[in-house]
Formats: sequence, C-alpha cells, structure tokens
Amino acid sequence: MFDVLLDAILDSLKTLPFLFGAFLLMEAAEKHYGKHMDAILKKSKWGGPLAGSLLGCIPQCGFSVIASNLYAGGLITLGTLLAVYLSTSDEAIILLLADSSRGSDILKLMLTKVIIGILAGYVTDLIFFKQRQGRNMEQICSDCHCEEENGILKPALHHTIHLFSWLLVLTLILNVVMELTGAEQLSAWLLGNTVFQPVLAALIGLIPNCAASVILTQLYLSGAISFASVVAGLCTGAGAGLLVLFKMNKDKRENLKILSLLYVIGVLAGMILELFA
Repeated sequence: MFDVLLDAILDSLKTLPFLFGAFLLMEAAEKHYGKHMDAILKKSKWGGPLAGSLLGCIPQCGFSVIASNLYAGGLITLGTLLAVYLSTSDEAIILLLADSSRGSDILKLMLTKVIIGILAGYVTDLIFFKQRQGRNMEQICSDCHCEEENGILKPALHHTIHLFSWLLVLTLILNVVMELTGAEQLSAWLLGNTVFQPVLAALIGLIPNCAASVILTQLYLSGAISFASVVAGLCTGAGAGLLVLFKMNKDKRENLKILSLLYVIGVLAGMILELFA
C-alpha cells in the first residue's frame, strides 16, 4: 500500500509545474486580453490543432493538463484540446526508449498519433467550432473570488494548490483500483488479435492513470496486441488531462461529449489502421 501511495504522490507531483504554468498563463491572459479573448480564439483555431498535436507528443501528460485548463478557461478550441489529447503518449515513449531496438517504433507511433491529432483537431473545429462566449477565468474563479486580486501570482498559486490536492486524492483512488484489479485482468481483455481489439484498447486507454499506457505499451512490445490497438489505446490515453477537464470545466455534459468524441476517434483510428495497415 505504501508503494501505491508513493506512486500517487509522484504522479501528481509531475503535473505540478504544468498546473501552475497553465493557471499563470490563464490569469495573465484574462487580465490583459480578457475583453478580446473571443476574437483571439477565433483566429487561433487555424494554428491550434497543429501546435497542440506537436506539443502533445512530448512524453508525459503535462501538456494535456495544460490544455484542459486552457480549454476550461476558454483560451483554446475543442479541436486543439482533442489534438493534444490524441497525440499525448504519457509513459509509452519512455518505455519504448528503454528498448534500444525499438527506435523505429517510437518514430512510427509518434508520427501516427501526431497526424491523427492534427486531422481530428481541424475536422473537429470545422464541424463544432463556435465562439465560447463568456468562457473565461470568471467561470473558474466563481467559487474562490480570486478575481478580486490585483496580481496574477496569488490566484494562480491558489488554483494550483486546490487542483493539485484534488488530483492527488483521485490519483490515489485510481492507483488502489488498478492495484486491486491487476494488470493481468486488463491484459486478458485485450488478448485475441481481432479487428475489435482496438475497441477494448481505446476503452482501457481512457483510464486516467499512467498504468493504462504502461500496460498497453508492454503488451505491444511483447507482441500481444497490434500496432493499431496500441495506437487506439494511446490516442484515448490523455492521462491526468481528463481528470483536470472534469474538475475545471463546469459543463459536465460537455465533458462527457468530449470524452465520447475522444473515444470514437481513437476507435476509428485503430480500426482503420487494423484494416488497412
């Protein structure tokens, strides 16, 4: 149990600088550009998914945490958010780097996920884009009244501590559940090389815990699941970003729609790769 607690603390600490950086950026944007954010958002949709997908492929889930915060504050589009989620690889790239013989797999996986993120991001913005009127830091600050502060450092620090505490508790709960469930059970669900394997892999990828991406990557390295399946699972594996989205974005129905959209895109990408790759 001590190991579970230690893992939860370490996993949460990894997000701390990203949380603070995101809140600092949001506070600064609201303070200096608050009245013009809708116009800025409308212009940024053309470059957002590209930048989001490229940043998201950097190992660890820090950028998915940042993207969730920025989306909740109305600073990025839905397409940009999904692009980051889809290209995020959490622990997968680190595991592949540990095996010197899998260099080609790293490039193949990262390139595939970046392309999926870019395409899905732009298509999403073309279909669903609308100006998020009224979506700003006032929504996030509605409970703490930190918008009354003159500077940006204290409010950003307040939000960071609050969200970090919540994230630590939830990560601990997830780690306990994963410990009780066991990696063997999750692995058993995925065994059987069928066209529907990506469906299950994408479902496991939605678990907002790095253990899910570790399991998927290890199964791929051992040859138990296909490349298409690991792509499907890692596309939906946004890590702590999903936890932050559900905490910071007040519209829970919208959050469920985003989760569903992420899952559908991951499944479609995996099944297309399974059929044609």
